[in-house]
Amino acid sequence: MDQMINRYKALSDETRLRICMVLLQRELCVCQLQGILEEAQPKISKHLRKLKDLGVVRDDRKDQFIYYSLNWGDRVMIESLKLLSHEAADDNILIRDQERLGMAEKFLNQCSVLIKL
Repeated sequence: MDQMINRYKALSDETRLRICMVLLQRELCVCQLQGILEEAQPKISKHLRKLKDLGVVRDDRKDQFIYYSLNWGDRVMIESLKLLSHEAADDNILIRDQERLGMAEKFLNQCSVLIKL
């Protein structure tokens, strides 16, 4: 019961909820999340660590990047996020995040440039 309560508490934070809403669409790396949410990398990483510790997200290393995705095995959380997504469809912040999700590859390319430096 405590685990379930803590996962839902985690979603009460705006940044963590925004992360989950874009991860509902596709997996992303920190650089992409940083660009989409227009937040600093340390803030994104801190929230991803919390979500990972609670089992809400998973990570997968691909080349020099770590990609984050929702834990699709947690059907209750996935269905909850889908319901929240539907209910918040007219939220301006979430709409902007979804629009910026289309620029995810651009943000990845910017990150690749920084890694090469």
